[in-house]
Amino acid sequence: MTEIYAPTTDDQVRDLIAWAFAEKAPLEIIGRGSKRDLGNPMAEADSNLAALDLSALAGVGLYEPGELVLTAAPGTPMAEIDALLAENNQRLAFEPMDMGLVLGRPAGAGSLGGMISCNLAGPRRISAGAARDHILGVKGVTGRGEYFKSGGRVVKNVTGYDMSKLMTGAYGTLGAITELSVKVLPVPEKAWTVLVFGLDDAAAIQALAQAAGSRHEVSGLAHLPSAAAAKSKVGYVANAAASVTAIRLEGPGPSVEYRCAALKDELKSFGEVEELHSKNTGDLWREIRDVRLLDTDAVLWRLSVAPSAGAAVVADIRQRLGNGHNSEVMHDWQGGLIWLALGDGDDPAADAVRGAVDAVGGHATLIRAPIEARRAVPVFHPQAPALAALSRRLKDALDPHGVFNPGRLAIDGSGS
Repeated sequence: MTEIYAPTTDDQVRDLIAWAFAEKAPLEIIGRGSKRDLGNPMAEADSNLAALDLSALAGVGLYEPGELVLTAAPGTPMAEIDALLAENNQRLAFEPMDMGLVLGRPAGAGSLGGMISCNLAGPRRISAGAARDHILGVKGVTGRGEYFKSGGRVVKNVTGYDMSKLMTGAYGTLGAITELSVKVLPVPEKAWTVLVFGLDDAAAIQALAQAAGSRHEVSGLAHLPSAAAAKSKVGYVANAAASVTAIRLEGPGPSVEYRCAALKDELKSFGEVEELHSKNTGDLWREIRDVRLLDTDAVLWRLSVAPSAGAAVVADIRQRLGNGHNSEVMHDWQGGLIWLALGDGDDPAADAVRGAVDAVGGHATLIRAPIEARRAVPVFHPQAPALAALSRRLKDALDPHGVFNPGRLAIDGSGS
C-alpha cells in the first residue's frame, strides 16, 4: 500500500523532503491528483514510492486586483482561482488548459501548482505567452531539503537559477512548490471570432498566417477539420458541415467590431466567412482549449511544430499509418500545435508520429494512452544529447538523489 504524506505547513514539507534526501527515498509529488496519468508511469516501477500530497497547502494568500497580482499555495483549486478572478473581471492571460476531459477526470479538478508544473497554456499562447511568462515568484523546497525563493510579486532581474522558470514545466521533478505568485490581467470588453468555412489544412494554415501577420492583433488562431467542428456545441460551427478556421479578436468593443469587419474582408478570398460574438466565442475557444472536439477514448498526441509545417506533418503521419487508419486532428497556435487522436486500438504508433515530427524538427508528447503503452513508449519526446546533458546537470544540482517523481520525464528514470 502506497504511503501518503500530507503536510500542512512549509516546514513539514521541508522536513519530509530532508528525510527523503537522507534516506534516498523516492517521492511522488502530487497536488490534487488530476494529472497523475500525464507522463511516464512511476508507482508501478518502484514499490517503495511514497506520495507527497500537497493538496492541504491551499488557499489564496494575497490578491491585489489593482496591482494585477495573485499569490496562492500550490494545492489551491484552479476553479477557486478562476472564480475569484472573475469576480473582479480578471483572468490568467495565458488561458491554461483544463485537462479534465482529456485525462478522464472531472472538469475544474486541477490545482495552481499542477497547472504551473505542467506549463499549461491555451490558445492565447500566441499572443500572451506561456505560463512561465506570467510567473512572478515561487517558493519551494529542493530535493536536498533546502528552501528556495525566486522572484517576488513584481517582475525583476534575477541572478543564478531562475527557479520560477525551472519549476514551470518540470512536472515536479526539480522541487516541491509551496507558494506561487502570478500576474493577472483584466478581461477585455469584447471577444469576437472570425470563421472561414471549408478550407483544407494547407489553405487553413495559409489563412491563419495571413491573419497572424495582419495589423488586427489576433489572440487565437485555430483550424477544425469537419469531424472536429461537427462535435462543437456552437451552432455556427457544428452545423457548417465543413471545416472551420477560427480567428479570435479581443479588446475594446469598437476596436473589435472594426477589426472583425476588416479581417472578414481580407479573408473572404479563402472562402465563406462568418463571425461569432462574445458568448459563442467563449464557448468555442473553451472547446478548443480543452480539446473537447476529438474522440475522448482515443490515444491522444500533442505535437508541436513550426506553424508552416502543420499540414505537412499531419499528411506525413497519415501516409506512414497507411490507408484505413482512423485519425482525427485539430490545429491551434496558427497550426503549430496539433492534437492528434488515433482511434484504432491502443497502439500509439510512436514510430510514425515521431518520425514525421522529427523530419521537421518538432516534438511529440503522448498525452493519453493505456498504461502499458506509456510504459513501452517514452511519453515525452527524446531530447537532443546537449539538452539532455543540461537537464541532467540541473537535476543533479537540485535533486541529486532523484527523490522527486523518478522516471516521470524519462522512461528509465535516468533523466527524471
